[in-house]
Amino acid sequence: MELIRMIKIKFGLLFGLLVFCNAIQAQEKLYKNEFPLSDVSLLDGPFKHARDLNIQVLLQYDVDRLLAPYRKEAGLPEKAKSYPNWEGLDGHVAGHYLSAMAMNYAATGNQECRTRMEYMLSELKTCQEANAINHAEWGVGYLGGFPNSAKLWSAFKKGDFSAYFSAWAPYYNLHKMYAGLRDAWLYCDNEEAKSMFLKFCDWGIDITSALNDEQMQSVLNHEYGGMNETFADAYQISGDEKYLTAAKRYSHNAFLEPLSNAIDNLDNKHANTQIPKFIGFARIAELDGDQKYDEASRFSWETIVANRSLAFGGNSRREHFPSVESCADFVHDADGPESCNSYNMLKLTEDLFRVRPSAHYVDYYERTLFNHILSTQHPEHGGYVYFTSARPRHYRVYSTPNHAMWCCVGTGMENHGKYNQFIYTHAADSLFLNLFIASELNWKDKKISIRQETNFPYDDRTKLTVTKGSSDFKLMVRYPEWVKEGALKITVNGNAMSYSAHPSSYICIDRKWKKGDEVVVELPMHNTMERLPNVPNYVAFMHGPILLGAKTGTEDLKGLLADDGRWAQHTSGKLLPVDQAPILVDDDIENMAGKLEPLEGEPLNFRLHVEMVNPIDVTLEPFANVHDARYMIYWLALTNNGYQSYVDSLATIESERIALEKRTVDFVATGEQQPETDHAMQHEKSNSGNANHESFRDARNGGYFSYEMKTNSETDLSLIVRYWGAEWGARKFDIYIDDEKLRTEDNTGRWNQSRFQDVEYTIPDSMVKGKENIRVKFQSLPGNTAGGVYYVRLIKH
Repeated sequence: MELIRMIKIKFGLLFGLLVFCNAIQAQEKLYKNEFPLSDVSLLDGPFKHARDLNIQVLLQYDVDRLLAPYRKEAGLPEKAKSYPNWEGLDGHVAGHYLSAMAMNYAATGNQECRTRMEYMLSELKTCQEANAINHAEWGVGYLGGFPNSAKLWSAFKKGDFSAYFSAWAPYYNLHKMYAGLRDAWLYCDNEEAKSMFLKFCDWGIDITSALNDEQMQSVLNHEYGGMNETFADAYQISGDEKYLTAAKRYSHNAFLEPLSNAIDNLDNKHANTQIPKFIGFARIAELDGDQKYDEASRFSWETIVANRSLAFGGNSRREHFPSVESCADFVHDADGPESCNSYNMLKLTEDLFRVRPSAHYVDYYERTLFNHILSTQHPEHGGYVYFTSARPRHYRVYSTPNHAMWCCVGTGMENHGKYNQFIYTHAADSLFLNLFIASELNWKDKKISIRQETNFPYDDRTKLTVTKGSSDFKLMVRYPEWVKEGALKITVNGNAMSYSAHPSSYICIDRKWKKGDEVVVELPMHNTMERLPNVPNYVAFMHGPILLGAKTGTEDLKGLLADDGRWAQHTSGKLLPVDQAPILVDDDIENMAGKLEPLEGEPLNFRLHVEMVNPIDVTLEPFANVHDARYMIYWLALTNNGYQSYVDSLATIESERIALEKRTVDFVATGEQQPETDHAMQHEKSNSGNANHESFRDARNGGYFSYEMKTNSETDLSLIVRYWGAEWGARKFDIYIDDEKLRTEDNTGRWNQSRFQDVEYTIPDSMVKGKENIRVKFQSLPGNTAGGVYYVRLIKH
């Protein structure tokens, strides 16, 4: 209820219904408050460097290889071999790449980007036309590179979802090309792209036309990207109501209903499956004025930002939202927040801001952009990052061009091409200065140009100069949340300006502006400390909006540059014990940020003068600058009294954890989408869910589920299976290794204790000898349930 109250206070109780007349429905662009990328030029600084480096990386990719899956599925001759995409996701990166080409041409005028974009559109048009001929029964308008499209979609159209549910995220894959076509029109006015996009949308309506509402909602249980956003965009582009109807039909009621009533049901849900749905909710609300969609999108943003985001703006661990009780995973798991999540959260933030231009949204946007997005690009070779670990003394892995076709490679291709998209926005006669990034705006409607010169965050000021034209308008200067009350200073042509605004708001300067006018904004930054969500013993240090991190060594950075391996996005170097990481000990923890000493001549570099256990010599610096090294961003901070008992307990747990990890040959986090996909799950009459703050899978009444697990050709193995010790009902089931029964298990009333039970089963060598992989199967008996199983671990004795 407190969160609901906060939302109402920040945004008001009244939501003005947005009525779009025909003229607005037919407007040229989708985002009425944003300037064209070509009208905002980046000046020298870290963001321009990142953008230019990214273009160099993008131009190393082979477009014909990106397009190969599309030609294959359309029945056209091969021009080039497809990249070794993630198995089952062939084609998804091409859509991101098309978006990136459009964005970068619009932002820079780079002719090679335009040439590649236009070549892709020509090839894709050929594929779309071929699909209409070669797959007339189901493929008119289709433009996907998804493997075995003909088998999957021909059955899907008839209501047979067997191929659909056994495949990895078909709609998620297609959504990337939907977005690519839209962006080629949005950023570059390409009418052919618009036509292809709308034809593809018509296919998306037709392929589901025979499905009833129950079938449609079952389809949406599978990851589907931002398909509802796609149809909302099509509605705004065309003005045709059928697309708005489709947008709502592609919206997942399992989240729309609870979130619109301020009920948080995100625990242990796959984060990047859900956030694009919320973007779609926001777009539908913006275009249709539907209050349910509006409330769901706003509440989703609030609960993710307030309860599930780290100091650098990212969220999720192991790709899933943690519950309150499992937030400690952030410092124990190597797989921290996923870059795709922040990419999508920034899109959601832009959409919400457009309807309610609040500095509250921009404060989050700035933090995520400067700390997470900027940090996910290597500053020299331009590789992209998938997971940003918050585990003390861990590290990150980078992609390389033409390898590692991860989802975060795709979003990474786009991230660095649109840094100029949200620096300035406008509404009526107001210009919003949102971000302090060196840039120049050409506001064509006002016939005025404004240059922003700043070295922020290395300098805590920015200067805006009118370089051309004159016009009346309100300049809305953001007063960031991280500037203290009354500390922000503004001068206009050298004259100090008074204001009554508070942090996390905008200051309005209403006047007639003319060439030569100067506005100087002083933004004094100070050091603060933030606690890890729901794990208050771990703290991070901020300077203004900038997260400070510390390099802690370069030992065992295995897999630092990823290859084409299926799991190469994960670090493979050893986990350094958490209890042996530096621990801060201070009886005045709340004021530790005041003990950061700036290093002379090195802006944003600090020494931490706090007593340290397991001390190391570290310099705190902007986390976005930390690369090719192990690092710390969260520090265990304890008082003297709490230190000894805590560390003794942690050491025991951590030594047991690492010992088990060393013995582990393979591991499945059951009930979690990505691990189950990675282990080729098969199932029947099986369900997954979340209980006791962890994910699980079970099978009922003769059903089963199974996973392919690697053995590394070893023998002398055991299986550890985690169960909950207080399950109800009949729990008798068989465990198989391939086709041989390992054991009949009966957990009916077995423990009657509300805690996890880890059971180890010895596997006879005869079941694994000579095998690189085995299939572990849990088969329920009639009238019984197999599981719930909370994880499966294959270990060496």
